[in-house]
Amino acid sequence: MLEFDCSREFDLAREEEFFAAVPESAGILLLEMREPHAHPHLVRTADLRRAAERLLRSPEPGSKRLNLRQVAARIRYRLTGSKFEQTLTLYHHARANFPDRYRDLLRLRPAALLKVNLRNEYPRCYVTRRLAADEGFYFGPFASRRAADAFSEGFLDLFKIRRCQIKIRRDPSFPGCIYSEMKMCLAPCFAGCTKQEYDAEVGRVLETLDTTGAALTAKFEREREAASEALDFERAAALHKRLEKVSEALRGLPDLARRVEDLDAVILQRATQEKTIIVFPLRAGILGEPCFLNFAELSSQPRSVEAILRERLEPQINTDKHRSNRGTEPETSTEAAADREATPAGWRVRYGLRAAPPELAEHLSLVARWFYSKPREGEILFREDDWPYRRILRACGRLLAPAAPPSGEAQKPSA
Repeated sequence: MLEFDCSREFDLAREEEFFAAVPESAGILLLEMREPHAHPHLVRTADLRRAAERLLRSPEPGSKRLNLRQVAARIRYRLTGSKFEQTLTLYHHARANFPDRYRDLLRLRPAALLKVNLRNEYPRCYVTRRLAADEGFYFGPFASRRAADAFSEGFLDLFKIRRCQIKIRRDPSFPGCIYSEMKMCLAPCFAGCTKQEYDAEVGRVLETLDTTGAALTAKFEREREAASEALDFERAAALHKRLEKVSEALRGLPDLARRVEDLDAVILQRATQEKTIIVFPLRAGILGEPCFLNFAELSSQPRSVEAILRERLEPQINTDKHRSNRGTEPETSTEAAADREATPAGWRVRYGLRAAPPELAEHLSLVARWFYSKPREGEILFREDDWPYRRILRACGRLLAPAAPPSGEAQKPSA
């Protein structure tokens, strides 16, 4: 948690000295009251001194602006070097001081996700803002519900799972929906397919989302190459068109949208200290304790920056556990793994969110709010098989590099 690192007592007799000591910098300000049970006042601001003066200076006659001059005891504050650090600091302290209404204070709305409800006998994929440990497959977050809907429409056109919300009874007399008439659904509602066929199609959807489209693209590429080698150019052309359709559907997929359990990354932000970067680790969608990299001090230490990052990032995640997160239990043998892969509904074992801490949805919302903001400050680097340490170091260098002069502004000649 990003704690308040500065505190000043408010004394009416020495208010000028008090205001002069408060820096004119961006940060989070907490104003504590004299009454022991009174609620504090928490604000985010681009200028801490101006915010303190607005709340604690003598009010103008007739002013209706909030003034806490007569009840304030002290202020506590923290300087912030970026909007992301400021938002995260505000979130932690609002949650600690106002546990019943911090979501309303921050206007914190759950992020939009794609969900495949695996508990349903015939799962479907849909957009939701509710996240729970219900063994469902969650994919996201997206910038908005509209963005998630737009992606899901094009994505689901690649498959034939149902989009209706009715209870499936497999009644041959049921007329079906427009998607079954257009041959865009396997139509389990009127027994248009077997249970095994529908499970196989759901498995393809889950595998495609899990690999962010790589599995489906690789499959069609292999089939296209095989058709070309067999001189079946008509089939190769059809597969090429399907590849183009897949690429078009996946084009709008943002880098942040992933299976929630696999959302591991680092977010890099400039700190208030000179030549310092804050590294915010994101593990399975949850933000961890930040790491401060002061390059002015690290240059004189015997350990490299990469070694420090490894010490902070790697002990927190067991690599084997991360890679086996696709299943509930580690495989005891290759035969067991092969048997599970051959099971038509093996995805019920491999996928599904089985643990969702209360803060998971909130952290996803905070990260999505920052990631989709324009302009976006800082950088994010995702973990694949390992943490991208060299890319992290290069990104730190870019963030610490001096800002380029505005275009058209002549540079001063060197002496």
